[in-house]
Amino acid sequence: MKLGIRIWILIAFILFSIIAINPKFNVEGVEVTSVSGLLLNQGIKIGDNILEVNSVKVNSAAEFRNEIDKAEFKDNITSNNITSKLDIVTKNNRYTFLVNDEINIEVKVPDNNNIKKGLELEGGTRVLLKPVGNATVTSADIQDLISVLRNRLNIYGLTDLKIREASSGEDKLVLIEIAGVSRNDIEGFISQQGKFEAKIGDEVAFRGGKEEIPYVCRDDGVCSGVHSCNPGVEGYNCRFQFEIRLSPEAAQRQADITRNLSVITSEGGQQILSKQIEFYLDDELVDSLNIDASLKGSPSTQIQITGPGSGVTQKEALDTAIFNMEQLQTVLITGSLPFDIEIVKLDSISPLFGISFIKNTFLVVFAALLSVLAIIYLRYRQLKILLPMAITLISEILIILGMAALIGWHLDLAAIAGIIAAVGTGVDDQIVITDEIIRGQKEKFLSWKERIKKAFGIILVAYFATLAAMLPLWSAAAGLLRGFALTTILGISIGVLVTRPAFASMLEKLMEGE
Repeated sequence: MKLGIRIWILIAFILFSIIAINPKFNVEGVEVTSVSGLLLNQGIKIGDNILEVNSVKVNSAAEFRNEIDKAEFKDNITSNNITSKLDIVTKNNRYTFLVNDEINIEVKVPDNNNIKKGLELEGGTRVLLKPVGNATVTSADIQDLISVLRNRLNIYGLTDLKIREASSGEDKLVLIEIAGVSRNDIEGFISQQGKFEAKIGDEVAFRGGKEEIPYVCRDDGVCSGVHSCNPGVEGYNCRFQFEIRLSPEAAQRQADITRNLSVITSEGGQQILSKQIEFYLDDELVDSLNIDASLKGSPSTQIQITGPGSGVTQKEALDTAIFNMEQLQTVLITGSLPFDIEIVKLDSISPLFGISFIKNTFLVVFAALLSVLAIIYLRYRQLKILLPMAITLISEILIILGMAALIGWHLDLAAIAGIIAAVGTGVDDQIVITDEIIRGQKEKFLSWKERIKKAFGIILVAYFATLAAMLPLWSAAAGLLRGFALTTILGISIGVLVTRPAFASMLEKLMEGE
């Protein structure tokens, strides 16, 4: 039997989709998704595949964390002594570190194909943000907000970051989706406006942002870190400090403010100025420091920023201090948001739930395909009708996944629902084609060409009706249904242009002579 051009086109699309999906077998190790602290700028970067930690093979995030926990220094967090060795083997290199601090690195199981998984499958956090107040916010204002938020999130080394403008009625919103990040990690530094001010008395000496603070020490133990942790009345109190450098204009402003201050003697006998420098974040006092008398009227550009962190246990206090320090560093680097925002909706999904969902989806789709094919067989009782239908259904799913992989679309719950809707529409169309062909066999005055033409007339009407219904969903619900709309449009378009003609051609060749 000679294959027609329409079947060859289907075969070409199938091969193209397999290449686009690029399935990988025997994937080993774990993939780095976030790195900071000790390992930052030490060679290990986001996207690296880690195969071994201290000579132990790791093939899951749990196995990796278990080995890292063994290597982390946990006895005396205020000590500067080297305490343990960390040996990491990646796909291309080996790295050896001497550690005495927490190791901030996050990993995931490497992808075994090019299909990007959305929030429901990968796990992570989705945040919907809205400007606060009644002031008119333009699209340009929203883009400025997105720029600052993107800078904040990029500083944390986050991967799989999606941030875009959305709308709900007349309200302009910002939608953020970050895979592999928990609710607690993301809520604090997104919702905070981040207005930093250093005041001496009632006068502002300098503010956060690159214009006045061009350099902030970060992830460098020499000029940044937690320098003390001591027991207190209700637990432990830690102190962090890091160095910043002021612009010449900000340094001169600080010098002008301190020039008229008097010099006094502290309780410890130190010569200091009569007023302290106070650090405010979103109008709340973070810390205050004495100013050494030598800085009176001096345009010094080098400043030490300090702050606290407390907790019931020493580890909890250290974690709080590190979080507060990183949050303050981020605000100083990126500056404040252009206006106040509030979290309208915040969803967090566990990666374990995503893995379970993928397995259940495969089982449900497989069971649904078998059920549909069984009903079709009961209807027609001919394998030569069932076989091309099965081939077409599977091909359609494969081609949709291939197209999604090619354009880099993240498959989420809505997108999977769209695939199911598109495939369901495909089954309807195939039944229309089959019925027209069988009816045409009984009505001998209709040729094969006329039967197919009549069937495709019905299919095209249904296609344009579905297309018209999907377009409004592109921006509905703040864009959360965009995945459903895209995959449905993609699926029905592939069906009309590729799989339906191929199915008609297969059926025509199998039923010739009847």
